[in-house]
Amino acid sequence: MVTYPKDWTEKTFEQFIKIKRGASPRPIEAYLTKSHNGVNWIKIGDASKGSKYITATKEKITEQGAVHSVSVFPGDFILSNSMSFGRPYILKIDGCIHDGWLRLFDFSEDADGEFLYYLLSSNYVQNQYSAFAAGSGVQNLNKEVVKKVSIYLPPMTEQKRIVETLSSFDEYIDDLAELIEKKKNIRDGALEDLVTGKTRLEGYSCKWSEQSLKSLSVLITKQTGFDYSERIKESLLTSKRADTIPFIQNKDFEKFQINYETDFHIPMEVAMIYPKILLCEKCLLISISGRIGNVAVFDNKIKAFAGGAVGIIKLKDPDMAEWCMLYLLSSKGQSQIFKNEKVGAQHNLTVADVRSLKIQIPEVNERNEIVEIIKGMDSEIANLEEERDKMIQIRDGAMDDLLSGRVRLEN
Repeated sequence: MVTYPKDWTEKTFEQFIKIKRGASPRPIEAYLTKSHNGVNWIKIGDASKGSKYITATKEKITEQGAVHSVSVFPGDFILSNSMSFGRPYILKIDGCIHDGWLRLFDFSEDADGEFLYYLLSSNYVQNQYSAFAAGSGVQNLNKEVVKKVSIYLPPMTEQKRIVETLSSFDEYIDDLAELIEKKKNIRDGALEDLVTGKTRLEGYSCKWSEQSLKSLSVLITKQTGFDYSERIKESLLTSKRADTIPFIQNKDFEKFQINYETDFHIPMEVAMIYPKILLCEKCLLISISGRIGNVAVFDNKIKAFAGGAVGIIKLKDPDMAEWCMLYLLSSKGQSQIFKNEKVGAQHNLTVADVRSLKIQIPEVNERNEIVEIIKGMDSEIANLEEERDKMIQIRDGAMDDLLSGRVRLEN
């Protein structure tokens, strides 16, 4: 139980903030526009990890769409009410928000706006969101939940000192995020130029061959709906045990990165019943449902199991996995993937579609040099991301101390 300083004032959000839920024009596809005069359509993907500001959007909607939505303005806060539950962002732009956001605006004068951002991000407030949402039986954030949240406000001078301290962390985190984005753009440009043959490495001029994934592979398969309903679904666990392995879904991989801290785990004894989709050797993973086009190399650091939206490609030469992945991520590979997609309730690829994908292949030395160049760039990005994540942890620790009054800043 935290004991707050006596000169801090307790209030609820409804006492000093106005709150409004976003709204979505439907169907949204009818209101999206490429026009520069369109209205910014703010989505969770427009926020960088660890950043407190939203400064631009990837999509815009028409003025007609904006009429059916909720307008927001620079200085407003928006809260995610479903994904990234309760995560606040400060707007640097105007635009519109869908019903997955809450707009917070018109703050009272006894609260500094930047200080409120840190309060909204704190464990103290986040824990209240979770408790109120659980008590209501609704596992998302709504206006009534946010209104009930209580906070403690220090004197304005102390609010500003806390903001100054925490902002110094955020400036460094934002600088890292900007550098990471630049490095990714450089990496993506190099991947496109080198993997498609648009730019050749010095000393190489041989013509590249072309083969289908079918001819390069010993097995291309996926989990079947029957397998899932018969045994797999009932065996999945939400916690890891000594006898379980990660259940890899298509959101758990990207390029050379595999997330083994998965939402679900499967007992090894069940996984062994399905050896074709048991991941126990180096292979290629491809998303075949929903977010298609995502490809990664499974490096077999630990055993794992493939979910239903994941295609498994076991190659005759496992050392070809990195090249095949990079080629499929290039414009030539992606155009084949999206040409074959089946559009229904969600986007899909069949196993036959995956088998038909063509890979252009340079001779082995050129291929290996290109792979090492891209891997080196990815490694540099991963190191920067690790540094950013460590700094976020340090900032969050400082935030808990300062916002609880456990640590006071001197004048």
